[in-house]
Amino acid sequence: MFVLENAVRNYDWGSFDEIPRFVGSGANSEPVAEVWMGTHPMDPSLVTHPDGTTQRLDEIAGPLPFLLKLLSARRPLSLQVHPDLATAQRGYARENALGIALDAPERTFKDPNHKPEMVYALSTFDTVVGFRPTAEILRVLAPLEAPLAQRLHDDLRANPGFAGIVRLVEGLLSEPVDPSDIDRVVQCCRDLLDQGLDIKRAYATALMIRQDFPNDPGVVISLLLNRLTLQPGEAAFLDTGVIHAHLRGLCLEVMATSDNVLRAGLTTKHLDPRGLVACLDAGMSRLARVTPQGVGVTTEIFDPGVGDFALAVTQCSRGEPDGVALLDAPDRIVFCTGGEVELVSSRDERIKLRRGEAVYAGAGDGTLRVYGTGEVAQAYAPQDRDVAHSRLVDLV
Repeated sequence: MFVLENAVRNYDWGSFDEIPRFVGSGANSEPVAEVWMGTHPMDPSLVTHPDGTTQRLDEIAGPLPFLLKLLSARRPLSLQVHPDLATAQRGYARENALGIALDAPERTFKDPNHKPEMVYALSTFDTVVGFRPTAEILRVLAPLEAPLAQRLHDDLRANPGFAGIVRLVEGLLSEPVDPSDIDRVVQCCRDLLDQGLDIKRAYATALMIRQDFPNDPGVVISLLLNRLTLQPGEAAFLDTGVIHAHLRGLCLEVMATSDNVLRAGLTTKHLDPRGLVACLDAGMSRLARVTPQGVGVTTEIFDPGVGDFALAVTQCSRGEPDGVALLDAPDRIVFCTGGEVELVSSRDERIKLRRGEAVYAGAGDGTLRVYGTGEVAQAYAPQDRDVAHSRLVDLV
């Protein structure tokens, strides 16, 4: 087993203190947005050997099919979509042919892989994800006495369904939107909230996003999206083609090993609105809470059935002197989400973990057992013999 040293991403939407507090360090002078655990070539985890030499995890484990992140958002992330495999392969090849450096700000495709992902909440976690049903969008827009909102309402009423919703998004992203039109929509949302009226938190969400992005069309687009709140221990699956924007909170994200993101607003990063619209998937509007499958009384498995990744969360206590066996898998990243535990391999190798620390274990480490009082989350790739353990439940 190998204790991991993991890369930190200091994006401007990150929290200054949430991740440092979680891992037991002091507040940071710059925002700490993500901690990456895995073998993605842009930021692979490192291992320090007893002799002091350092080695990349991919040199030990080979390329892992999954990437695990600790993520903290103090304000909204970008309005974004992740590509499917074919789109990622085409985009990666095209940008390589154009000679765009992998770390260039204008680069969209950092690798040739798709990026389905799952969020596991460590605090109350808020996001907007997937389109509301047509009838619900019309209910949201109808009371907003603003020209832009009424135009969107009338256009969707004339062209309902997924294609009509995408046309609204495409228009808002491709045509200049007067900031005064956005202000008028926001003011109508505020007036309705003052009257005690909201529809599934649509107006409150628009006001929240507007605080950080007052002139961004994403404020209006948020009215079209489902607002989802996860409590600690709950999970949601975001397949490729799902439009979303995380709003705030602390979570684990487990995903296919990819950093491909098509953005169209609510960000200072490179925008690709045409690419985002092209990636939208007609089957995604109602996805998806993940209902875990219990294994005994100690473990919950969150497996959305995509094959690249799953997450098994295990609690242990002093009341179990023989420890708790973790789910077997050939390659695992085990991350301590609470308390202090000791991880023991089948070869009796022992590593102590505190909250925020992670270990890689390979097939040769056999069955892992965890002792102490705490919780660990194990990211792994389900094997062909496994079945999808979780049920995906509509957001709305």
